[in-house]
Amino acid sequence: MKNGWDELVSAAAQDGAALLEKCTGDWSRPAGDLSWSSLETVDHLSQAVVGYAALLVARPTDRYVALRLTMDPSAPADQIAESVRVGGTLLAQTLRVTDADARAFHPWGMGDGSAFAAAAVLELLVHSRDIAHGFGIAASLDDDLCTPVVERIFPGAPAGHRPSHTLLWCAGRTELPGLPRRTDWRWYGDVR
Repeated sequence: MKNGWDELVSAAAQDGAALLEKCTGDWSRPAGDLSWSSLETVDHLSQAVVGYAALLVARPTDRYVALRLTMDPSAPADQIAESVRVGGTLLAQTLRVTDADARAFHPWGMGDGSAFAAAAVLELLVHSRDIAHGFGIAASLDDDLCTPVVERIFPGAPAGHRPSHTLLWCAGRTELPGLPRRTDWRWYGDVR
């Protein structure tokens, strides 16, 4: 699957990891506005990214893969960031060798490689931002990484806004002019 999604995943993993390296201290603090701790959020992030690779390898049609990961709660920020980079690399490598017609289960649609790549970029960008905010670190998202994600997994997203702002709105993180913050959202994985 050589269409640039692997590079987008790699770039998002690098961006997310660079941000997480700055998050030193107590990882039990909330991740921004989430009810999860920063450690629970990075666990979810890592599980999702590696899990998307596992789904593309196993290609189940009705279930998740049984693989589960957790972050070492005593790991320092640089090792947590390293784990995020590893997950991004595993998915990027999987995307490079996955056939374009590969499909796998997700509750939000039978996805192809582009769906799982876009979902991973979403996880990497938004959750690293959530965690950084919990540590009091301001973080912005790269519009070039956000644009293809919004186009692929958020059909019907509002137009006329910066792609990073649109992605954050789609993921329930912010308001847009004239549009309240979403409290219920999902991405769409079905091949379109």
